[in-house]
Amino acid sequence: MGVDAHGALGLMSGMDKATALDTVFAALADPTRRAILSMLLEDDMAVTDVAEPFEMSLAAISKHLGILSRAGLISQERRGRVVWCRLEPDALRDASIWMQGFGQFEAVHLDAFERFLRTELPDDT
Repeated sequence: MGVDAHGALGLMSGMDKATALDTVFAALADPTRRAILSMLLEDDMAVTDVAEPFEMSLAAISKHLGILSRAGLISQERRGRVVWCRLEPDALRDASIWMQGFGQFEAVHLDAFERFLRTELPDDT
């Protein structure tokens, strides 16, 4: 009985990981969200500062931030009246492990991810 219950938990854990992986890749599929992650590589930012370089409403940016947050790629914290966003670097670990399973990809490290984002995203400065 213990083996069956343990096996079911292992299967459920695998399904949860697959769902989480889908969520991470879906979040990364959007160029605005990738640009936000690139900005957060430097430091934590207030939501209004994140929104500044984009030509869209604060509500639209908030939706993007919500998707990144649900994917575990960022966290948000209210400090007084300001909501701050922080990159969660460990969130890409499962995606990196999944990609390594194909053997043709090197391990994804934050430094490599940062270099990738900088080459793929236009510099607005």
